[in-house]
Amino acid sequence: MHPETEASAVQLSVTVRVFRRRIAATRRGARLARLLSIQQLAEWGVPRGSVASDAAALIVAELAANAVVHARVPGRDFELVLILRAGGLRIEVTDTRADKHPVAASAPPPDAESGRGLLLVQALAERWGVAEGAAPRKTVWAELGL
Repeated sequence: MHPETEASAVQLSVTVRVFRRRIAATRRGARLARLLSIQQLAEWGVPRGSVASDAAALIVAELAANAVVHARVPGRDFELVLILRAGGLRIEVTDTRADKHPVAASAPPPDAESGRGLLLVQALAERWGVAEGAAPRKTVWAELGL
């Protein structure tokens, strides 16, 4: 075989695991999203209580809470997606309020009782952002190295 033929004959095996679930847009649903994430990551070999599992759980909790509190449309669910690839995890939370975008993570006044969620996401994630979906949806995503 020629070197070019040998190189083209080599195929890389990449394992991608995906978890997708629609969840009621309630505070109870946001809690369920966090618990389901911890369970799914454990099934994929990311131990409960590990730094990676705890970081992912916090990110899911914040993104799901934002979907429930700031982007809730009565009667519509939000969607949680976890994508595990070699060396990384992508977390996506899709809601049905494309008109309600999260603002850039910035510190709230010291006496504020809320407004720190995206600061946590920014601190824990390698990258995060917002993607427009088919109207009326938006997806807030975060990526973690494992």
